[in-house]
Amino acid sequence: MAGSGDVARHWQYAELPGVDLLRARYVRKNFVRHTHEHFVIAGIVEGVEVFHHRGGDQYAGAGALALVNPDTPHTGRAGVPEGWRYGALYPSPEVVAAIAAETTALRGTPGFVNPVLDDPYTVTLVQRVLRAADEGNALAADTLLRVAVTRLLRLNGGVLPTRRVRTAGGPVAARARAVLEERMADPPTLEQLATDLGTSPFALLRAFRDAYGMPPHTWLTDARVRRVRRLLDAGTAPAEAALAVGFTDQPHLNRHFARIVGVPPGAYQRERKNVQDLRR
Repeated sequence: MAGSGDVARHWQYAELPGVDLLRARYVRKNFVRHTHEHFVIAGIVEGVEVFHHRGGDQYAGAGALALVNPDTPHTGRAGVPEGWRYGALYPSPEVVAAIAAETTALRGTPGFVNPVLDDPYTVTLVQRVLRAADEGNALAADTLLRVAVTRLLRLNGGVLPTRRVRTAGGPVAARARAVLEERMADPPTLEQLATDLGTSPFALLRAFRDAYGMPPHTWLTDARVRRVRRLLDAGTAPAEAALAVGFTDQPHLNRHFARIVGVPPGAYQRERKNVQDLRR
């Protein structure tokens, strides 16, 4: 439970490798700006979700899907007082690419063109995938996942452009990101980082936001949570994972983890442990 009226389950099903699953009802939840390594396919069942995506607020109501490509900064919050209820699939880029190659004419890196698609039928398909996973029906879960992704790519798919550095500050931003990844647990200040890279703090801030859609400190929190997820998947205790990436303690991790992933790290790890036990 993430707050008054907020209930969520974030899990994996052993027979759907490369796919995360979520079923949630949020009222007060406010997802901070973050990214995912996987695609987001969120089918809204009740209420309205609002998420900031590529410079504007997007509204997804009942019967619509919120669709986010990997590594795309976005937020999330309720658009109505009663919040929103939804189910979500998070297939990896490899899973989506394999489905696209088999069932569509897309060539290149496939992705979604528009962030919101009104399509009640696919919302139902998402719910059926989650139900099949709950029931341990591997054949149905795998089949329905492929049908849903294929339908979305045919209705709203395209080839994602190759990411290119558009500004002169792009190389500096990339070097700053590399430093932050290497020094995640003990990052420099913005001034120290800029000095080391031979630029000014505000020039670095502008370059980083242009390149990655968020300032360095926000990107660092997002990157820390991503790394914690991998540590939790490997069996590291939440308190140990928190310190390993630079959070001051587990409550510090809990706060940021829940604002990005949607569930606390302990609940997240328990679901992962169940899947790992089944695989063994």
